[in-house]
Amino acid sequence: MINRIGQLDPIQPGKKPGRNDPVGGNDRTDSITLSPEAKEKAEMIQVVELIKSAPDIDELRIAELRQKINDPSYLNERVINATAEKIMAAFGV
Repeated sequence: MINRIGQLDPIQPGKKPGRNDPVGGNDRTDSITLSPEAKEKAEMIQVVELIKSAPDIDELRIAELRQKINDPSYLNERVINATAEKIMAAFGV
């Protein structure tokens, strides 16, 4: 026969030994304050992630556009107006 020591009964549901604190009786609140260095590092991480997610540069497309711009017949009123409309749309105007 094994006798139990103290009042610990492993079969009692819902009771934990040594826990007598009332629930919700604490008026303290937790808070976190970030240093300026931590904020700056977080901003730098966001910028790096933004750069990594940017599309790659298409060198062939850039060369094609440079050739078009250097052609005097390409820059006409229609092309200039279309480009201005796209720029305005990009800024939400």
